[in-house]
Amino acid sequence: MTDREPAPPPGAIVHVVDDDPAIRDSLVFLFASRAIATRAWAGGEEFLAGGPAAGCACVVLDIRLGGISGLETFERLRAAGSRLPVLFLTGHADVPIAVEALKKGAFDFIEKPFDDNALVDRAVEALHSAAAASSVVQRRESIEQMLAGLTLREREVLDHLVRGELNKQIADTLGVSMRTVEVHRARVFEKMGVRNAVELATLLAAFRN
Repeated sequence: MTDREPAPPPGAIVHVVDDDPAIRDSLVFLFASRAIATRAWAGGEEFLAGGPAAGCACVVLDIRLGGISGLETFERLRAAGSRLPVLFLTGHADVPIAVEALKKGAFDFIEKPFDDNALVDRAVEALHSAAAASSVVQRRESIEQMLAGLTLREREVLDHLVRGELNKQIADTLGVSMRTVEVHRARVFEKMGVRNAVELATLLAAFRN
């Protein structure tokens, strides 16, 4: 690998879906030459049954497959909730179909015959996109877990804090002492992993977007 060749994220994998064994093997070899892990699938049904729905991965998918087509495979993948980046391999006659797939959320399409390095570089971009999306999902799940760990009163105090209310305002609204608010406020900060109300508001703003 040269310094100019982009590297995939750690733990990344490319799923190669093609019903032609020779093409599957050549693509696996191609990605291996760039130290990128792959898993090969002989068709859309096989991939949908055994492939992952998320994670640091992308799919290189032939648009013409025996059994269900590449486009139907993609549509079923999306219907199952997966947002893995999908790169279609297409012949010239399939370009209009591939363009339609782009409108439905495919990452890109590569027209045959393709440049090997260009295909791998684009797959690496897709893998980095998948890694970023996976990180966002993991962060969201982490925040959900932290919120679930709050008591009902702590959650009430949190809601008032992110609206910028002071301790006295919160105490008056909830009908408790300022000392009680201070105790709950400290517990909210501790459980949410923040130091102050500004960090709390920032954390939740990113979570809710």
